[in-house]
Amino acid sequence: MIPESTAAAASRSSEQTKKSHDEANSSGAEDESGNENQQKNVRRRKRAHTGSENVKRKTAKAGCSSVGRARGSRGKRRHVENVTLFEVITMGRSAMRAVIDDWIEAYVTDRDSSLLDLISFFIQCCGCKGVVTAEMCQSKEDRDVLSKMVEELDEVASLQYKKFLAFPWILTVTWPMDTDSVEYPLIQSGPYGRWFHSEFCDFVSVLVAQCQHSIIFDSYLMNTLISLLTELSNSYIRAFRHTCTLAAVKLLSALVGVALSLSVGIENSQKLYKVQKTKTTRQKLTPQLERIQKKITELQGKRVEIESMMDVVFKGVFLKRYRDVLPEIRSICVEELGVWMKLYSSTFLNDTYLKYMGWMMYDKIPDVRLKCVLSLQGLFGDPLLLPRLDLFTSRFKERMISMTLDKDNEVSVQTMKLLLLISKTCDDVLSPDDYKQLLQFVYSSQRPLAAAAGELLYLRLLSSGARTSDSQDEVDEEEEEAHKLQTSARLKSLLQFHQESELHKHVVYLVDSLWDCGGALLKDWAALTSILLQEPSAHSPGLTLAEQALLIEILVASVRQASEGPALAGRSGAKKAMSTREKKIQIDDCTKLTEHLLTVLPKLLSKFSSRSDVVASLMRIPQFFILCPDAGNTQAVSSLVAEMGAVLDLHSDPAVVEAAARTYLSLCGEETTWCSVARDARDSLVQTWVDKLTVLLEDSLQGDCFSADEEKTGDILSTLRKLRAFHNCHDLSRWSLFQLLSPLLSVGGAPPEVLLDVLQCLCFFMIWSLNMSSETLTSRENAVAQRLQLRLFCERSHHCLSHSDHSVRHQAFLGVCDVLLAHSYQIHVWDPTSFGPLLHTPSPKLQRALSTFVCMHVFLGPDCDSQSRVSEGSEVERLEDLHRRRNLLAAFCKLIVHGVLEMSTAAEVFMYYTKYYNDFGDIIKETMYKARQTDKIESSRTLVLCLQQLFVRLKKEQESGGRAQPGVQTFTSIKELARRFALTFGDPFKFRECVVMMHRTGIEFVFQEFNQTPETPTPPLLSYLTILSEFSSKLLKPDKKTVFLYLQKHTAELFINLRDECWQPLVYYRASLLAVAEGEDAVSYVSSDRKPCPPSRSPFSKQKLEGGKSPCAFSPVDSKVSKGLRSKFSPSHQEKTTDVEPPAPRPNTEGFVLSSSNEADDDTVEIEL
Repeated sequence: MIPESTAAAASRSSEQTKKSHDEANSSGAEDESGNENQQKNVRRRKRAHTGSENVKRKTAKAGCSSVGRARGSRGKRRHVENVTLFEVITMGRSAMRAVIDDWIEAYVTDRDSSLLDLISFFIQCCGCKGVVTAEMCQSKEDRDVLSKMVEELDEVASLQYKKFLAFPWILTVTWPMDTDSVEYPLIQSGPYGRWFHSEFCDFVSVLVAQCQHSIIFDSYLMNTLISLLTELSNSYIRAFRHTCTLAAVKLLSALVGVALSLSVGIENSQKLYKVQKTKTTRQKLTPQLERIQKKITELQGKRVEIESMMDVVFKGVFLKRYRDVLPEIRSICVEELGVWMKLYSSTFLNDTYLKYMGWMMYDKIPDVRLKCVLSLQGLFGDPLLLPRLDLFTSRFKERMISMTLDKDNEVSVQTMKLLLLISKTCDDVLSPDDYKQLLQFVYSSQRPLAAAAGELLYLRLLSSGARTSDSQDEVDEEEEEAHKLQTSARLKSLLQFHQESELHKHVVYLVDSLWDCGGALLKDWAALTSILLQEPSAHSPGLTLAEQALLIEILVASVRQASEGPALAGRSGAKKAMSTREKKIQIDDCTKLTEHLLTVLPKLLSKFSSRSDVVASLMRIPQFFILCPDAGNTQAVSSLVAEMGAVLDLHSDPAVVEAAARTYLSLCGEETTWCSVARDARDSLVQTWVDKLTVLLEDSLQGDCFSADEEKTGDILSTLRKLRAFHNCHDLSRWSLFQLLSPLLSVGGAPPEVLLDVLQCLCFFMIWSLNMSSETLTSRENAVAQRLQLRLFCERSHHCLSHSDHSVRHQAFLGVCDVLLAHSYQIHVWDPTSFGPLLHTPSPKLQRALSTFVCMHVFLGPDCDSQSRVSEGSEVERLEDLHRRRNLLAAFCKLIVHGVLEMSTAAEVFMYYTKYYNDFGDIIKETMYKARQTDKIESSRTLVLCLQQLFVRLKKEQESGGRAQPGVQTFTSIKELARRFALTFGDPFKFRECVVMMHRTGIEFVFQEFNQTPETPTPPLLSYLTILSEFSSKLLKPDKKTVFLYLQKHTAELFINLRDECWQPLVYYRASLLAVAEGEDAVSYVSSDRKPCPPSRSPFSKQKLEGGKSPCAFSPVDSKVSKGLRSKFSPSHQEKTTDVEPPAPRPNTEGFVLSSSNEADDDTVEIEL
């Protein structure tokens, strides 16, 4: 990847020159061994890294030591393998330490050559493929030297130069100009980039660690290295700037480690000095004290020198790069600043440096803000550092609180954890208003953020007096009573918080947020139920009605959380897969809640039986019971279903009966021993309701009229709601509800509420009947009876489509669609060897009624698009209405996709594709694709039919001259619709036959049955060709010729003058087939919207034609035409633009004739003028 780089020193001693000469004589052997070493590296890392030292500096002894440590002891070896500093990155930390030790030995011997090797190493790590040269500098203050520091381009040689001072060297780096566009090692994608970053940082740390006791204080190595990194970090080349900034800040971090070691040494020496000073009073060891004091002074001097180096790096690199345009560099600077503050707080943890951390919290890039927050977490997590953070906290507290609303989820989560840490360590930092704002995040849609806020809520309100479950078995009665009081107080605090938040519909989200930290409290179902069952007394007034309802919601939510896990609708970020340990905990929790609530739930139902909202929530609890095969629970289940039956006798609210129906469905499962008890209770309830409804209907149906007073109507509605809810979950076919309820649809006077429930019950009956066909249809008579019921249901529902109440109309439409769809599915899946449902096709009258219903109730008008319509109601009502309309359209489109309705019926839907794209575009588009998968040709015919219907309606409206009708679209909108249709045809080869069929059908639609007369010189539908031209781009070249010949066949007998405005659609269409027109501006077309067309700018109309006496293009009397008219256009015309210079006109020319002979080639053009 990186070729060998070279360096030449301007002044060298004679001994160095001789040594270089001796090493050059053995270069052949070293190159040979280097190649072998390179091959091993390729096999080791799967990536070749080539590089060499500037000067071959290693002696035989140093080389043997390097290889022996890096490669391991392999016995005596004859050849010595040189390992460059860049290559050592590929070998790991142990080999890195060995090679650096060898480099230090070589540095002691020849520091200039070794230092150039280190410089070359950093240049290679930048990904530079260039050459490094060096010359000596005598003084830093030399003005001539400073004027030579340049960074420029040589465009002639395609090279870039950077000359900078790394005292005592003036270094010049030369590299190709395209280096900045190539990925350098630090930013390479995949594991290699991450690995190089780690190894590069380790190299810098190991280098400083190995040098800290020797050459780091020679005032030569570090000065040169810091100058090098400072200069390269200021380069405008991204690779230099990024790599050397990382090296510089890692160098400073390593120097911080050295300073800490020196501080420890100083501290130990001072302790020893105190001890020795105490002894000197008796033993008079003054020389030893002097040696210790001298050592302390030496260590302090070294620390001052290290701190000076740190200050130079900070001012020369950090202060310039923490605002760099590259986000990665800013992240590096902020991350390392946090490390310096934590490790060397005596120097860096003050307001002078903390301000940079606060400023960078306003950075535009989320990763930079995240690094700031993570660094602050490390600082606030150390209690010893908190006193130094007071001013920073007061200055940037508002910013930290606002970052909980960060658009990046990880930043907001980590900021919430930081504030949680601040809340734990600093009580007076966050005010009550701050807590009120932060605690609302328990309702966040991001679960990690909500869990962090839940931990803050638990710490703030619920953690006091918490007791672990391990000690519950050992407490006595007094402690148990105290525990109940503490639990009650904590629950009241939780209830108060939720009530003050005024988000009463989000209890499940509150429980989910507290589950990780407060699961022990929420899973204490014994305490929760005991508080609910507790009667108020003088000592404890108990809970209010609102608090009781809210606590029951929390109980239900905790049961659901324990049974199903944290997956909630509308909340993301939860774990998708549970571990084995989590699954075991879930099963244990479900077992415990089932054993406890199975016996307590009847008591709760009995106590709160008069409150419908409470019992609706309580009835959902058995749905989460674990299926327990224990026969001892049968008595408890009997008590439970008895209480549920008593509740259903009192309430008929939809929430109560639906919860009861789903609970009975769960209890009637085959896997439990109590299923027979639950089924008997369910059958008894249904039989009671059916008997009651039979009596009520006998009294209410008098002839053909529904006559019932208000009380009887209420009883009928109550019973119907219960039967409807249970029929949705259970098969109630044996009670023959169809015969009982179907007469209500044929009589008059029935209230809309009754009809709505009847339609739903009958729909459920038919779906259950079709679904159970394989079991119930044992003879042909049963199949015929089922088809009669289906036909009768469709007829009665068809009658209800015109009902005055809109909810009845909608339910009748949805019921018919669902039943017909279920019937179609059963027809396709039933076994032919057994009896199954008989074929039933909806009548044409019903199909037309369904299509009309969709047009009238879904596509309400020209200005009903959700993006532009101003609704009279609220936004919620508008969205609910849109949801209902989308359901109606989806139900109708399913019938088309599954073949229940003719595919041509979809034309009434497709015509609204562009007009209602924002509301229904996704549904219509999916219907197109599904229909195309079923039958490509028929679906294409449907698109053609859609365009033709729209065009005919437009023509009729234009001819009548009246007011625009709601279902009529403008010519521009029809053309746009055709363009959108054409975009749905992807691969031209796949839909070749379809597109050709559309063109042939369009040509026949325009010219068929047209007789040219002086009164009607052009076909009335000629403008349709402009719409049809939108599909010309989807034609293959051979198909364009075929369609063009087909067009000539229909126009051969017509008298056509292409200069006339009325024939411009034909000109436009011909140009689209012959690929002459390059766009809509190439050939003008007849614009509609009942406005006259602008003059044509067609290249045909611009040409001055010669030799013709009358305007008779395509004339059959032309001498050049043998069989009809067939004009050809040459490829040269296809490449030209429309702005063609007309030929010179001749006198007495009035028209033109386009013709071609049979002998002409297909790709040539003959234009007779």
